[in-house]
Amino acid sequence: MTDDGIGKKTVRDIDVAGKRVLVRADLNVPIANGAVADDTRIRESLPTIRYLQEQGAIVVLCSHLGRPKGKDAALSLAPVAGRLGNLLGQDVFFAEDCIGPVAKDAVDAASPGRVVLLENLRFYKEEEANDTEFARQLASLADIYVNDAFGTAHRAHASTEGVTHYLPAVAGFLLEKEVRYLSTLVANPPRPFAAVIGGAKVSTKIPAIEHLLPKLDILVLGGGMANTFLKAEGVNVQMSLVEDEQVAIARRILERARAAGVRVLIPTDVVAASKFAADAEARHVPAGQVPPGYMVLDIGPETVSAYAEALRAAAAVIWNGPMGVFEMDKFSKGTFGMARALASLQATTVVGGGETAQVVAELGLQNQFTHVSTGGGASLEMLEGRELPGVAALLDA
Repeated sequence: MTDDGIGKKTVRDIDVAGKRVLVRADLNVPIANGAVADDTRIRESLPTIRYLQEQGAIVVLCSHLGRPKGKDAALSLAPVAGRLGNLLGQDVFFAEDCIGPVAKDAVDAASPGRVVLLENLRFYKEEEANDTEFARQLASLADIYVNDAFGTAHRAHASTEGVTHYLPAVAGFLLEKEVRYLSTLVANPPRPFAAVIGGAKVSTKIPAIEHLLPKLDILVLGGGMANTFLKAEGVNVQMSLVEDEQVAIARRILERARAAGVRVLIPTDVVAASKFAADAEARHVPAGQVPPGYMVLDIGPETVSAYAEALRAAAAVIWNGPMGVFEMDKFSKGTFGMARALASLQATTVVGGGETAQVVAELGLQNQFTHVSTGGGASLEMLEGRELPGVAALLDA
């Protein structure tokens, strides 16, 4: 991948020595029994935090955690402060509020090189509403703003867009890396270029497929959304999830792809079940022979092999969305098989966040991909060719 930059200023372009720097990080990590269960996102934030510390800044971190309805002790960022402190090798001061006197006192007490973590931004409904006064109060804690939260950059919230009206705003290293990988790959991909698109609903993936199609050589389809494409091809998928209003659009995409010489692969064999449940009776059948009353919940082994074989020629592959209901053991083999096949390729391989990144992490394959995105919704919007509000709001390079 060439480093084409992202057209925005980054932390490298601004003097932070002795300054209070508000960093919007994505510390939305799973918490179990009061402790961080997976610290991947915290680790991804470390390069920016450490750089700011080395430059003599006071680092003021803010993030959301989960979807609280008002203040909720179970969704406090306090455990994150503990884990982050372990990783940094120094105490991280935790402020029990993100605005107001408590937050101000915590920041005022910090010296250069120290880190303060503010309480969950979403304890205030004003965060997601991009409320002007909330954004102003948050911004008042700092001299400079750094957005390093790619996972929320597609949302115009107070902490991603609102604060940029009050402070000089630049990108952190993680945001820069994410945007650069995804935008460079889509704008100027190595050939042959392939996309593996899965997930439950085709309606959420149509914009990405349509944006990618003119650039693709191979399009591989799986997950619940593949049922809609199978139906568009005249296959009876019985009780499977199908978005009937999208069948005509799926048919049009298939026609456009074939006319443009894009090789399209859809499942030839599937794992079907009598009900949507982990203990359902599962049957491996050809895609056109789903038994009456059954639903498709995974791609079959022949499809996995065919997909892996087709992708062996690719110079670059982007993967977004699982191939089946991977959360249930019986219907996980397609997704896990796809992950292993992609991990073994001698190609640029980029995983587009969300559930797909979860699968790669579960299998311990992160280091075998060129890039694993930390943001599901944000990466999908970039694949659709949309500008992310949290990126657009930063200072131009």
